[in-house]
Amino acid sequence: MTFRSPRLSVEAYERGVIDGDRGMLARAVTLVESRSEEDRQLAHNLLQRVLPMTGRSHRIGITGVPGVGKSTFIDTLGMRLLEAGHRVAVLAIDPTSQLSGGSILGDKTRMHRLALDPRAFIRPSPSGLSPGGVARRTRETMLLCEAAKYDVVLVETVGVGQGETAVADMVDFFLVLVLPGAGDELQGIKKGVFELADTLVVNKADGEGERLANIALTDLKAALRYLPRKRAIWQPRALAASGITGRGIDELWAVIEEHRRLLEANGELTALRAAQQSTWMWALIRERLEDVFRQHPDVSSTLPRIERAVEAGTTTSSAAADELLAIFGRKYL
Repeated sequence: MTFRSPRLSVEAYERGVIDGDRGMLARAVTLVESRSEEDRQLAHNLLQRVLPMTGRSHRIGITGVPGVGKSTFIDTLGMRLLEAGHRVAVLAIDPTSQLSGGSILGDKTRMHRLALDPRAFIRPSPSGLSPGGVARRTRETMLLCEAAKYDVVLVETVGVGQGETAVADMVDFFLVLVLPGAGDELQGIKKGVFELADTLVVNKADGEGERLANIALTDLKAALRYLPRKRAIWQPRALAASGITGRGIDELWAVIEEHRRLLEANGELTALRAAQQSTWMWALIRERLEDVFRQHPDVSSTLPRIERAVEAGTTTSSAAADELLAIFGRKYL
């Protein structure tokens, strides 16, 4: 028998989130991540209520190949921001296993200082096998954190080179961490990911890695001159940092604040977020349409046979899609 805690009223969720109750915020995030139709409606009402309290945070995306030290880096950056008087939320998107469907959800153990600090909120969310490994409700979670008065929201991606575009489309500033490596600092990261970056940071610039980090930094600064700019007003930066010693953390935050000031000064921040809202709306439309499509009784009964035919190579994917859409269209088209 599965135990489910009683569903709260939208007023109780709203009051808890606005009061900064971390336990209630966690429950509210669970609510927006739920696939239950009843929960979805309650989550919709909650988000509508807290919407006026959102939009004031620094929204920062952080990515990098596995092993680059994202969690340690975020732990150090987050603690520095807490010491400066900020409230920090970390939305860490965990990879979901393609075999078991389970996720690691281990970021709280890797960000040990932030996890113990009451001024911070860490929410590891499973990617849910969504395209690119991006958690299904990260945007809504961000709004809840802003309503709870977290003024810095860090979104850590899976770091597998697939979900970075989706994360870049929901943040103001996109940071790419790279490994020092005497010429192989681009290993495992696609050029397109570099083009998304507002700043590149060579991490692990400490101990024996410091010399290699300085070499990599010189190479990156040279490479940036040949990458197209995302925005005419901003030249992407490159710097070296260490999640262990704290080198470069203050310099990075100064860059992030400079970027924010420039975007606010000419109205680009408002325009950016408006465009992101539109992108979000269409993403939700596609998601809901797929849900309706899969739930169509004739489609759901026919789908296993057609999938087997596609996998066996006895029909093409395009022919299979046409057949399923024709079945769906008998009622909706």
